[in-house]
This record gives sequence, C-alpha cells and structure tokens, in this order.
Amino acid sequence: MKIACVFLLAAALAVAASGCFPGTNIYTPKEPAGFFSGLWHGWIAPVSLIVGFFRPDVRIYEMYNTGWWYDLGFYVAVIGGFGGVALSRNRKKKDRS
Repeated sequence: MKIACVFLLAAALAVAASGCFPGTNIYTPKEPAGFFSGLWHGWIAPVSLIVGFFRPDVRIYEMYNTGWWYDLGFYVAVIGGFGGVALSRNRKKKDRS
C-alpha cells in the first residue's frame, strides 16, 4: 500500500511538473521567464534533458527570459542544488571515516 501511494504521488508530481518545462510556449517575448522560473528550470534541468529526447519542444533553458536575472536563478539552482548535495555527501563520508 505504501509503495502504491509513493508511486501515485510521484506520478502526480511528474504530471504537474510537465507543464512547467522550458520551451513549451508558456513564455513569450512580451512575458518572459524571470528569476523564479530560472530557479525552477535549473532544478528540473536533468529531467528536462531526458524529456527533451522524446518531446522536441521541451528544452533545458527557456529562450524567452529576462536575461541576467533568469540566468542567475538558473545557475543558482543548478550549482547550489546539485553541488550542495555532492558536498554534503562528501562531508558525511569523511565524518564516518
């Protein structure tokens, strides 16, 4: 039962996030993606890469963005999110030794 609930929750999150991928015509030149969209797109960049193989309209990076602010949000999420996980794993390994 617990595994089924976890699977259903993961499937629901995947469906909800699928509408937020970069390049899916949500943003336009008149209403570009901003800082918080950059954060989200940075967090889901690995998933966007995989989905992009099957859906050519999905990109890793939103073409219509606000420029520097979008870039900052994107890179904070990519570097801080995945780099922070790697650093915490290394610290735990050193503490156990």
